[in-house]
Amino acid sequence: MSHLLTDTGIIAGRYIRQTAASKLGLVFGLLQPLLFLVFFGPLLEGLHLGGDGDSWQLLVPGLLVQLGLFSSAFAGFNILIEKQHGVVERMRVTPVSRLALLLGRLIRDVLQLFVQSLLLVLVGVALGLRAPVAGVLLGFLLVGLLAASLASLSYALAMRVGSPQEFAPVINSLNMPAMLLSGILLPMALAPGWLDTLSRFVPFRYVVDAVRDAFTGHYTDGSLALGAAVAAALAVVSLGLGIQVFRKVGA
Repeated sequence: MSHLLTDTGIIAGRYIRQTAASKLGLVFGLLQPLLFLVFFGPLLEGLHLGGDGDSWQLLVPGLLVQLGLFSSAFAGFNILIEKQHGVVERMRVTPVSRLALLLGRLIRDVLQLFVQSLLLVLVGVALGLRAPVAGVLLGFLLVGLLAASLASLSYALAMRVGSPQEFAPVINSLNMPAMLLSGILLPMALAPGWLDTLSRFVPFRYVVDAVRDAFTGHYTDGSLALGAAVAAALAVVSLGLGIQVFRKVGA
């Protein structure tokens, strides 16, 4: 265990320093949710959107999930670049734990998401968002759990494919329907019956609903517990798959 923790810390430190040196990447990764927040959010003020909170308490949680969804789904591109430059091959011949190669990357991804999420919430507060601090922290935890799951799947896919041309179409074909059917921008309660039913097969919908409940302070609602359970189950399955792939490829 101590060997795993040491290796994970080394790998995480390497990628955290790499990310910190690329401040533009942090900014541009946050750009799309910020544009939605600033240019789309004011259009929703005063409208009844089918939820218990105001428009900001509905929009900002959705944008947090969107941020986690897109940043984590494309995390595997980093591995594709490293494979092209021989970094992955060099790591494979070292005694470093194969599990640490995955966990170290995930720690960097979650920390980066937390920084971006904090900036997004602060801008939301400036525009009119009001939410309990405990609810915001709980929302961060759920989004971080979701991001770790998706990043793990993204890394597993990147280890299996040989080029960005194989990787990108798979991610794009899954990401867009997931975003549209999860109610990120508007609650799916506003959708027609057939679309609402279809969205219930998308696990991200339950995470979005859970984060919205957290931002409105409804901690005892069933949707919060359901969203947390879905996020935890997705994390167990995704991390298990990611660990299996890294161990096989790194053998």
